Amino acid sequence: MKEEMIVQANCLTKQYGKMTALSEVNIAVPQGAIYGLVGNNGAGKSTFLKILAGEIAPTEGSFRMMNAETEWELCKVRRMTGAIIEGPAFYPNMTAGQNLEYYRIQRGIPGKDVVAKMLALVGLEDAVKKKFKDMSLGMKQRLGLALALMGEPKLLILDEPINGLDPAGIIEIRNLLLKLNREKGITIIISSHILAELENIATDYGFLNQGKLVEQITAEALREKCQSYLEVKVTDVSKYTSLLEHTFDCRNYKVMPDGSVQIYDKIDKVSDYSALAIQNDIGLLAFEQKEINLEKYYMELVGA
Repeated sequence: MKEEMIVQANCLTKQYGKMTALSEVNIAVPQGAIYGLVGNNGAGKSTFLKILAGEIAPTEGSFRMMNAETEWELCKVRRMTGAIIEGPAFYPNMTAGQNLEYYRIQRGIPGKDVVAKMLALVGLEDAVKKKFKDMSLGMKQRLGLALALMGEPKLLILDEPINGLDPAGIIEIRNLLLKLNREKGITIIISSHILAELENIATDYGFLNQGKLVEQITAEALREKCQSYLEVKVTDVSKYTSLLEHTFDCRNYKVMPDGSVQIYDKIDKVSDYSALAIQNDIGLLAFEQKEINLEKYYMELVGA
């Protein structure tokens, strides 16, 4: 059965004068996913999210969102989309409750009890009378989430929602996003610089670099790629790798720019690899078992 996509971008390009922010990007976000958008500053993450949210228009290419493609159709489905991009605009001297009530009326969302429900959902029920200017950064981020959730969206678009939060705040937002995804079935597209945190929640990833999509991969496939490996440093790399192939029939290895050898095959037999160097009069300089995480995978992917 073919997986349904809630967002499908085709050759999406955005230019600002001579500067290309996005270049022919093809991204597919499955229904019900938590899609982690990974990239350095200037990679095109915010540009892509702004196009989805309707804040800017693409220069070329097209995209479908909840099966909508024309501008009129997209306007309709954006009512079922919540977005936090570069921080929502709240009035500093108004309370959390007053701010949400203002936006509820402005957006024509029925029912005064909506504000209380949203504040409870994000854990801010006790801050209903607290002024926005007196809130901590974590509380402000959660209030932004409450605003994004007011229309009971099917899709949530979040640009760096945990940026600047302390560890406790990060955990709060993480647990809330998992709850929204699992209990309410909300699809989430999230960008973050904190890649270790994305590993805790993402089901799919898109890696952007200099405006281009480098790779799109599921979390399951990524875990298979991010296996443990042995890093070996020896005095004679050429001789050692030749012995690897002939003695152990080992083909799954890399020689890194610093001269170290990363071995991915049969690493349960650690002592055999060290003995291979010693028994053949090759100096063993370093020997360590390591693991690839999301950050290291991304850095290798973009050649950094």
